[in-house]
Parts: sequence; C-alpha cells; structure tokens
Amino acid sequence: MLTQISVAVIAVAFAVLVVYLIKTLKAATQSLEKVTQTLQEVQKTIDELSYEVKQTIRNTNDITVDVQHKMKQIDPVMDTVRNLGEALSEVTYAVKQVSAGMVSRFKQARLEKKQPVEAERPKALTPEERTFQSYDAVYHQQEESKPSKSRNWLAYVDTAIGLWNSFRRQKAR
Repeated sequence: MLTQISVAVIAVAFAVLVVYLIKTLKAATQSLEKVTQTLQEVQKTIDELSYEVKQTIRNTNDITVDVQHKMKQIDPVMDTVRNLGEALSEVTYAVKQVSAGMVSRFKQARLEKKQPVEAERPKALTPEERTFQSYDAVYHQQEESKPSKSRNWLAYVDTAIGLWNSFRRQKAR
C-alpha cells in the first residue's frame, strides 16, 4: 500500500509541476511575442531614421561642395585684399618716412628762423609795442605762411608719390 500512496503522491506532484510549467511557458511565450513585436517596431523605426540620416548626409555633402565652390571663387578676392593690404602697408611706411623727413626739415627751418629773430629783437619794448608785435606775428605770419606751407607740403606729397610709382614699376619688372 505504501507504494501505491507513494506513486499517487508522485503522480499528483508531477501533475502540479506540469500545470505550473505550462503557466510559466505560456507567460514566457507571451513575453517573447511582445519582445518580437517590439523588435519589429524598433527595426521599422531604424529603417525610417536611416533613410532620414542618409538624406541629411546627402544634403550636408551638397552644402559642403557648394561652400567649397564658393570659397574657390572668393580666393582671388582674398588674394587681392592681401596684396592691397601689403601695398597699403608699404605706402604707409613710405608716407611715414616722408612725413618724418618733412617734420625734421620743418623743425630745422623753424629753429633757423627763430634764432635770428631772437637775436635781432630789441630788449626793451613797451607793453603796447609787444601787443602790436605779437598781433602782427600771429595774424600776418599765418596768412603769409599758410599758402606756402600747403604748397610745400603738396610738393613733398607729389614727390613721394612719384618716387613710390617709380619704385613700384621697378619692382614689377
């Protein structure tokens, strides 16, 4: 009898085990179906995104080609600007040298002009005479010297421009 009870208990235990295994396998099957469905949706989304990414890359390549073409068109302009900058730098340097020479000449001329005037000026002048003398010195000297200074200055500039043009022509050869 003990064998029969043992066999009956084993049979019941096996039946319970089979029932729980069936439930577990059904749950696993449902989970796998959901995973399969999710993977299909992910694959579909990836396919759509890959198409959009390819389009974006194509547009980027087109833009890059267009920018490269435009940069090649701008290169001569940039070369011209660089050459112009170099020329302006050279002109500025030349003008600076000419103006430094002119300033030193003007200072020298002023010093030479002032020294004889100071030596010839009488020592004892009345306040009224000093007022008239300063008035004459300021207004009459400015009126007389302005046209000649501007003419001298223009002559220096013309000379400097002529020298610069000669220099550039020789450099071009």
